[in-house]
Amino acid sequence: MPENATDESPRETVDAVVIGGGAAGLNGALMLARSRRSVLVIDSGAPRNAPADGVHGLLGLEGIRPAELLRIGREEVRGYGGRIVAGEVVSAAAAQPSAEGDLRFTVTLADGGTLRTRRLLVATGLRDRLPDVPGLAQHWGHGVVHCPYCHGWEVRDEPIGILAVGPASLHHALLFRQLTGDLVYFTQGTEPDEETRARFAARDIRVVDTPVARVESTEDGITGVRLSDGQVVPRRVIAVATTLLARTDGLTGLRLPMEDLPNGMGRHFATGLAGRTSVPGVWVAGNAADPTAQVGASAAAGALAGAHINADLAAADTDAAVAAARRGETAA
Repeated sequence: MPENATDESPRETVDAVVIGGGAAGLNGALMLARSRRSVLVIDSGAPRNAPADGVHGLLGLEGIRPAELLRIGREEVRGYGGRIVAGEVVSAAAAQPSAEGDLRFTVTLADGGTLRTRRLLVATGLRDRLPDVPGLAQHWGHGVVHCPYCHGWEVRDEPIGILAVGPASLHHALLFRQLTGDLVYFTQGTEPDEETRARFAARDIRVVDTPVARVESTEDGITGVRLSDGQVVPRRVIAVATTLLARTDGLTGLRLPMEDLPNGMGRHFATGLAGRTSVPGVWVAGNAADPTAQVGASAAAGALAGAHINADLAAADTDAAVAAARRGETAA
């Protein structure tokens, strides 16, 4: 099936709608479809890791291209009867419960289509907000990286610069020092204390306090970091801790609770066991709930949420069957 293919949206109420077609959403849908649930995945086609050359740290699929991983996942979901619909959610909200009192939700897409579902799995992922440094964003996912486990091996032994944004960057520096002997820490006004400077010096991490003016590059990639005094520090890679913001587009009607990450590093959906939220019938999985999760962890969270959604539906189905049986007994 073509990569951008979309399935027909059902007119009937489905068991579950999954908002987000990444690793978490597809794995959640897979668990539901294998449990013979009617499930539909809404895929906006904008995965967070699209700029990356490969997915790493994923046992058995090390280095697979992100697009290929998702293509395989979509095929697997469809193989069990799940549907994948290309589109963007503009609104989602609780609707009138069924006659038996079971939960209902309405999801509206940008093309005007409307879906009705018993349960929702939000797997929208997150957006990475980069510091406002000229020349930085254009190299995101290649010369500009954020995760030593996702990209570290690929940039090993390169001259790397840490662009500090706050306390998280101190930890960042120690992790990237494991990967290269040529590391420069650009403080960007974060003012590391003397103990931190001593630790950096012991690991041969050079500290630069002069503000960064821009990132220099050619067609071949990053060449250096230009400072406000005009000096250029040669670098091939910039590592930066981004601000991690869960994607909430179209979801405000659900009134899902949010939580802030420490030190202003981002915001995500608040969840409990297996991604269940305080809003009945709604689960969240993947980076939207756990911003630091890699692909494998996100997929696992989606699978767990899918299993719990199926269990919740099984309980609701049983409640409805018991109520129907009692009505039959009363009528007799």
